[in-house]
Amino acid sequence: MTKRVVILGSTGSIGQNALRVVAEHPGAFEVVGLTAHASVEALARQALAVRPRRVAIGDAAQAGALAQRLAGSGIAVEAGPDGVAAVAAMDADVVLVAITGAAALSPALAAIRRGRTIALANKETMVIAGRLMRAEAAQHQAALVPVDSEHCAIFQCLDGKPRRHVQRLMLTGSGGPLKDVPLERFDALSREEVLNHPRWRMGPKISVDSATMMNKGLEVIEARWLFDVPASQVEVLIHPEAVVHSMVEFIDGSVLAQLGVTDMRIPIQHALTYPDRLPTSLPALDLAAIGRLTFERPDRAKFPCLSFGYAAAEADGTAPAVLNAANEACVQAFLDGQIPLTTIPRTIEAVLAHHRVAPSPALDDVVAADRWARDEAARRWRNGA
Repeated sequence: MTKRVVILGSTGSIGQNALRVVAEHPGAFEVVGLTAHASVEALARQALAVRPRRVAIGDAAQAGALAQRLAGSGIAVEAGPDGVAAVAAMDADVVLVAITGAAALSPALAAIRRGRTIALANKETMVIAGRLMRAEAAQHQAALVPVDSEHCAIFQCLDGKPRRHVQRLMLTGSGGPLKDVPLERFDALSREEVLNHPRWRMGPKISVDSATMMNKGLEVIEARWLFDVPASQVEVLIHPEAVVHSMVEFIDGSVLAQLGVTDMRIPIQHALTYPDRLPTSLPALDLAAIGRLTFERPDRAKFPCLSFGYAAAEADGTAPAVLNAANEACVQAFLDGQIPLTTIPRTIEAVLAHHRVAPSPALDDVVAADRWARDEAARRWRNGA
């Protein structure tokens, strides 16, 4: 049966890889909707290639340009956040959420409320509103299938197994581009050095998160909500070879791991095809050629953002939303050349310390906390606080 697919954030690295997966399996998928934030030319090229029924551009000012590029194609054009949410709510079997950051929350909820299978490549939605996402998914019988390589691995290891049998989840990470860079050099690191990930080719925001290890802090919170375990049962291990994508330890001492070559098309394809599987053209995993697999504990003094993730998970309420928003604001400021890398954790720590956590927040509370954290982060770095 052909699966109808919507791709939110189709011009980013995840979206592009998803379209490569679709192209590799003619007849298995029909792309019915695509969205992008502002990349008109890239979105138009994709739309003319796969012929979805509808596309949306998040930046409403670009709607005219997109409509002009698609004139005569029969493809409907939507614009602005409401347009992206409308595409997310289309009649589809799978909605791939590959929008970066907190902007993915509204369209993700729109798809969930239509009872879709959500292929979730955005960790921030579960970080800032995990309780709400789980509740809405349960109410509307929507499935949440993770695309992050680590959570996809855990999802596969847990498939069909009772949560009461789980002792701990072990999230692996390569250590990022700064694993072997001395801390005293961090203040002077260039944008290019920080974005130069040794294993994965990713967008700039997640590349910075990998460098600061905030990605693992966010993944701890994401795992807490995706798999219904407390953060205290989630461990992070540095695994430079990036072959073991994550592991699950059970109460009888058994450990299940998911291994694979380092290519995001594998978890993307798994999420799009679940519960089925399709072959891939990627090379097989050659463990003999790799030779050995190594693991070590992360250096939390060097990478304090990981500890911030655990602290926000423990505080719960609006704390994860504040953590995420402060981080997003700081990362963008770093990418824009406004602050050095070391200002990111320093600012996040100050914003978290200054925040009064609202327990059991509604969506409006999450949105307000997000807005406050962004403003507070900007105020602090501009004032040197």
